[in-house]
Amino acid sequence: MTKSALVTGANKGIGLETVRRLAGKGWKVVLGARDAEKGKQAVTELQAQGLDVAFLEIDLVDKESVESAVKIITQEYPDISLLINNAGMPGEFAKGFSKTTEEGLRNAFEVNFFGTFRLNQLLLPSLKGNGATIVNVSIDMASLSLMMDHQERTAALNSFDYNASKTANNAMTVSMALELKDSPAQVFAVTPGFTTTDLNNNAPGGITKEEAAGIILKHTLDGERHNGVFFDKNGVLAW
Repeated sequence: MTKSALVTGANKGIGLETVRRLAGKGWKVVLGARDAEKGKQAVTELQAQGLDVAFLEIDLVDKESVESAVKIITQEYPDISLLINNAGMPGEFAKGFSKTTEEGLRNAFEVNFFGTFRLNQLLLPSLKGNGATIVNVSIDMASLSLMMDHQERTAALNSFDYNASKTANNAMTVSMALELKDSPAQVFAVTPGFTTTDLNNNAPGGITKEEAAGIILKHTLDGERHNGVFFDKNGVLAW
């Protein structure tokens, strides 16, 4: 039986490449995106390659949009067994705590934390019942351990709005994992590391979106149970 997956923020970048790779492995993949035009265009291109992909409009900032998307998923894909929460935004990417604005902080949290929280909470009954895997895509700077290690390059990237929203997402991952510990379902976080994408204006020096998708799917599809774990490219990362 074909397995079904939902990937958010998937009309471009890491999300799109993740959809492409999953579908290439025989999955039925629902490509979630807030921009209907770009999302449908991406789906059309993937379908032209013979891949089993469908479009789902979902804007994580809009509560009604999330509720509508969840209704569609539970009705049309009741056997969903994988959710990859890839959607995210950098906020203002403030250079330090003192330069962070409340507006920038709220904007980053709205997508990176509250939007993902809404989707996870509403889909959790179905995902738990299906013994599904939930992957919350994170960032290196969400690790408080790395940020406090001044030998790490990560510590220099003190963007409080973006980092804090992803650290909160990590805390959500831990809370969900505790709830799923006696369930066949699981949740974990993965950071692919610095990746050159539109999110950072294609800043040089990062890995490619193809490499990033490979890191995410390496842990997602290895058949092992990783409930409550935080991964990077090298393995388990400290929270």
